[in-house]
Amino acid sequence: MTSKGMNKKELRKLIRERKRQFSHGELERFSQHVCRQVLEHDFWLNASTVLLYNSLPDEVDTHLLLEAGLKAGKQILLPVVAGEDLELRMYSEQMREGLFGILEPVGEAFLDFSSIDLAIVPGIAFDAERHRLGRGRGYYDRLLLNLPDCKTMGICFPFQLVDSVPVDSHDIPMSEVISCSQT
Repeated sequence: MTSKGMNKKELRKLIRERKRQFSHGELERFSQHVCRQVLEHDFWLNASTVLLYNSLPDEVDTHLLLEAGLKAGKQILLPVVAGEDLELRMYSEQMREGLFGILEPVGEAFLDFSSIDLAIVPGIAFDAERHRLGRGRGYYDRLLLNLPDCKTMGICFPFQLVDSVPVDSHDIPMSEVISCSQT
């Protein structure tokens, strides 16, 4: 089924339906393939400070990236929902459950946006032009405005790659999108 001509709501529904066709084990296997590609990518290899996200069960599992980044001595940042925006904080052992049930680091906000080399961003869908469809609240769109010189990488399951993502004027395309094959 093509995504051309779909609005954002329809495309989110299509991806939810596609996701239900895969077992937890299959999604975990996809996650491992995606993470291996990220770990071999120049963006990752050359980054000192990386913004990651603490994945939800229906997203590419980022825990492998988190562990690999810490082991490599990278400074790892995670987003925290703060009202209508995302605040960045350094990853630490101290975590608390945030607004959407996501574990978030506690501590001071990280404000040195210019030092962030790579932002790894979740999405519902991505297209060949590296456009991203998020969950609809605009958190990452607003955050990425503060990171104009940062490399951005969308990561997704293979069924989240679509022909076309509806784009608004405020949407920021990714520098790169990483996925894997379904086989």
